[in-house]
Amino acid sequence: MTAAPTLAEPASQIHMTLQGKGGVGKSMVSSFLAQYLSSTGRPVTCIDTDPVNDTLSGYAALNARRLDLLQGNQINTRRFDEMMELLMSSDTSVVVDNGAASFLPLTSYMLENGVADLLAASGRQLVVHTVVTGGQAIMDTLTGFDQLARQLPDTAQMVVWLNEYFGDISAEGKSFEAMKAYQANRHRVKGLVRIKRYTSETFGKDMEMMLDRKFTFDEAVSSPDFGLMAKQRLTMMKRDIFGQIALVV
Repeated sequence: MTAAPTLAEPASQIHMTLQGKGGVGKSMVSSFLAQYLSSTGRPVTCIDTDPVNDTLSGYAALNARRLDLLQGNQINTRRFDEMMELLMSSDTSVVVDNGAASFLPLTSYMLENGVADLLAASGRQLVVHTVVTGGQAIMDTLTGFDQLARQLPDTAQMVVWLNEYFGDISAEGKSFEAMKAYQANRHRVKGLVRIKRYTSETFGKDMEMMLDRKFTFDEAVSSPDFGLMAKQRLTMMKRDIFGQIALVV
């Protein structure tokens, strides 16, 4: 009797958070990704390449490896090659957090060296996560998204995180989905994840406290430092964010 054919395993994913504007929530996005992947039972390797801040590597529960890719204003090729060896050889999902200071040299080096195509040829799928935020940084983050979308090869996927913490993501009365930058590049975007602008005195303060202490959702919910209702609100936020991530990874 012939065995039924099995579906091919999906390509192992390399999740890389890239955005040229600092302070918009890249490390937060990376931590949420790592937490979600771990919650599904997948082994996860986290790499923190931010040359200025050690935000992701500050999460003890994520056990992130720190790897400074910059030497002055240039990519340190030895360390970049070291990271590529790790990405190519790891049999886990990988989350890479990158700082604003290394955004331009890193993306240029990746494009010049055909990183996405190399990973794809080895059965690895590069998924680039970029953040668009409201408030004063909206135009800078839109520009960063547009640059990435136009430059990345088709072998890379894109996920856009809409961070409403600093304000609504709208310009001239248009939502992000109606903006020219998205309309021109929507074919490159696998999906959107929206971080809602929660009520500042309740949900907002709970999230801020969790991030300041570099706690995962599970650590915060287990901590005696958070009250009963704070734990309930964080559980609701986790359910919402993880539910959206599940649709795009």
